[in-house]
Amino acid sequence: MTDTLRPVENAVIEAPGSPQKLKRSIGVVGGTLLTLSCVTPASTLFVVVPDLFGSLGTATALTIAIGSLLCIAVAFCYSELGTLIPSAGGEYAMVSTMAGRLAGWLVFVLSLLVVMIVPPVIAMGTADYLAPVVHLDPSVAGAAVMLLATLAGLLDLRANAWITGVFLVLEVIAAAVVAVLGFAHGERGPGSLLSMRVAGADGHADTVTAMLVVSGLAIALFVTQGFSTAVYLSEELEHPRRNVARTVLATLAISSVIILVPVVAITMGASDLTELTGGDIGSMVTAWSNSAVGTFVSLCVALAIINAGIVMVIQNSRVLFASARDKAWPEPVNEVFAKLGRFGSPWVATLAVGVPGALLCFVNLDTLYGVTGVSVTGMYLLVAVAALLARRGSHRHTHAWRMPLWPVVPVLLIVVLAYILSQQETQYLLWTGGITAAATLYWAFYLRPRRDTRWLVSIPEDARV
Repeated sequence: MTDTLRPVENAVIEAPGSPQKLKRSIGVVGGTLLTLSCVTPASTLFVVVPDLFGSLGTATALTIAIGSLLCIAVAFCYSELGTLIPSAGGEYAMVSTMAGRLAGWLVFVLSLLVVMIVPPVIAMGTADYLAPVVHLDPSVAGAAVMLLATLAGLLDLRANAWITGVFLVLEVIAAAVVAVLGFAHGERGPGSLLSMRVAGADGHADTVTAMLVVSGLAIALFVTQGFSTAVYLSEELEHPRRNVARTVLATLAISSVIILVPVVAITMGASDLTELTGGDIGSMVTAWSNSAVGTFVSLCVALAIINAGIVMVIQNSRVLFASARDKAWPEPVNEVFAKLGRFGSPWVATLAVGVPGALLCFVNLDTLYGVTGVSVTGMYLLVAVAALLARRGSHRHTHAWRMPLWPVVPVLLIVVLAYILSQQETQYLLWTGGITAAATLYWAFYLRPRRDTRWLVSIPEDARV
């Protein structure tokens, strides 16, 4: 027996005692609202992008634009694989089916790193944007947001789609206000977007090198990373063969615009290079308008961060639920994580990702950023490998959305992502590599010897519709 999974059309849940299946309850609109909320464009703009301004200055918009173009190729891979294997397991179900169980297990570990780290990274930004009303410690505020998001994640998915939809409107308004004010107070022309300058320690302009832009692409990929949430929701999307691809591509397009347009406006509207590199967007908004507008935008961002936390907890709990259903752990652990609550949500898995996320709010932020960037890049790399294998054997004839320019798109993506990985800081590569090595040992000594009863990646029977 090999470690390659059965063909997709035969890989179904048939055992009478198998865990309950998630309910198909949302369409493209609900799925897009949830997925956009996971990308959390406004909170990403206000929490993650300021760090890019600090290291890349006027090259930030260019770097995000390049990252968004790369994400189109990534989205093609997700769309094709997500319609072939519509599973709550997301990346690991897709990669396991196409590239083998070990590759799928490693992608699961990388995705688990991402889904555990990203919510606290975003949540810790809440304190900065509540400052006009109340002063809080960033770690304490982030932990509170994570716990609140965990409670909301226990509700029905349809209810959360409406909650996050309302919050999403507010964060889009905040991003639009920033864009309008930035363009209205422009200090420099469009040419500044290509000037590649950052304020140095002495206040003078330093040149941003091409290598620094390449190294920043790992974080730029992370900026729009949440579009992949659509594949995690594929077991709860109606007509997944059609709607997964629509949700993935629509989310990437919308989120890229919501993030990139304000970044361009901020770059052109900052009073000088020092202010831009400082990345204090709230102060810029206040300077461009007045304190009332600044407070409004800050509160909208705070709500956007809470919104992101809710959706990320929803996404992450589905990953853990699916891993338990697919027998990734000792049986007592599998039984606990696969439990569904009265609202149809995996309540134990929700608590298992939300509470540790609150604790991670007390970890050094730079380390969280670095490990996340490496993990996202590595995960995309393995997904691209799986997409390269998606049209062999029986998969060639399976009804699914098919990307244009295959196999050129996944091949180029593999080359580019491998190069981006090679340019990351050694300490973050070592952290991520060490965790991956430990996961490989778990595979070698626990999962592989029990390959008939463990890590049995499957898709729901009704996923063929």
